[in-house]
Amino acid sequence: MSAGDREQGHRTRMQRKKAVVDAAIARADRDKGLLLVLTGNGKGKSSSAFGMLARALGHGLRVGVAQFIKGRSDTGEEAFFRAQPNVVWHVLGEGFTWETQNLERDRETARRAWAVAREMLSDPSLGLIVLDELTYAFKNGWLDLPIVLADLAARPAMQHVVITGRGAPEALCEAADTVSELRDVKHAFRAGIRAQKGVDL
Repeated sequence: MSAGDREQGHRTRMQRKKAVVDAAIARADRDKGLLLVLTGNGKGKSSSAFGMLARALGHGLRVGVAQFIKGRSDTGEEAFFRAQPNVVWHVLGEGFTWETQNLERDRETARRAWAVAREMLSDPSLGLIVLDELTYAFKNGWLDLPIVLADLAARPAMQHVVITGRGAPEALCEAADTVSELRDVKHAFRAGIRAQKGVDL
């Protein structure tokens, strides 16, 4: 096959692909506040959510974060985003349950955290909210999933919500508009490398 034939073949394939993509874009003609779930055992769920937070700020949206497990306030993302205008940031956890070792205290912490999140979900000035590591509250039985789903459904029509954490329950995934599962292939921690500033915290 000559170079000219290859070029023409490529052009024809790309014209067909463009027609398919253009048709799909034309069909997507609605706007709505999205519910996104980032789950799976792989690294990067919260990092992806914070990337969307930056994107939203770039478009002039006011944004909020509620962290359900993390109890520390020395992460790079918090230091960066708290310095930005239009950011509401709440660290609401006390660490993972193996650190607290108190089931009733964990339940109460999660309930208090959800009360804060519910207020954020009722605030139409917040264009995007990240509910970081919320899924653990369902896995451990700290929060009632139907109540959370009802609160999510009652939020302002154009408010976007991103939920992160492993083991997202099926009902949450069904309610979501977009679900991404991050797969764990390899992690430096298993080779004895501690969490690194700028990458892990």
